[in-house]
Amino acid sequence: MAIEVGTKLEGKVTGITHFGAFVDLSGGVTGLVHISEIADNYVKDVNDHLKINDVVTVKVINVDKDGKIGLSIKQAVDKPAEESRPPRGPRPERSGGERFGGGGGGFNRERGGRPFKPAASKTSFEDKMSRFLKDSEERISSLKKNTEGKRGGRGAKRM
Repeated sequence: MAIEVGTKLEGKVTGITHFGAFVDLSGGVTGLVHISEIADNYVKDVNDHLKINDVVTVKVINVDKDGKIGLSIKQAVDKPAEESRPPRGPRPERSGGERFGGGGGGFNRERGGRPFKPAASKTSFEDKMSRFLKDSEERISSLKKNTEGKRGGRGAKRM
């Protein structure tokens, strides 16, 4: 009997390794069930799921040119048709009528963020660049102020 991809066969476990199990199929042909194809859940040790001389049903998932046969136990198990979930309803509204954040967007002012400013419609590139530089300088000076006294040393402040 020729072994074709997709067929289900009965086989006997003849060897167990850390990466899977060897299964003897009909006619002295042996295939490998990789550790990831043993069960639907995570398999840490093959010995927890299979023992030598266990008879298992396997599905042929690939046949290489050099004769290696890839098998799967978890694909050979017929699963019941999955129940379809009811469609999800709309997400609940948050306070303020906004879907996320509830009011204006942007960063939370209480946590040190900047308030949200909508983009001006007729702002030139130079105006945007000068505003960016100003904000950047303010942030850098604030960071320097807050980290100045926290550096190591013998209590002397650096300048």
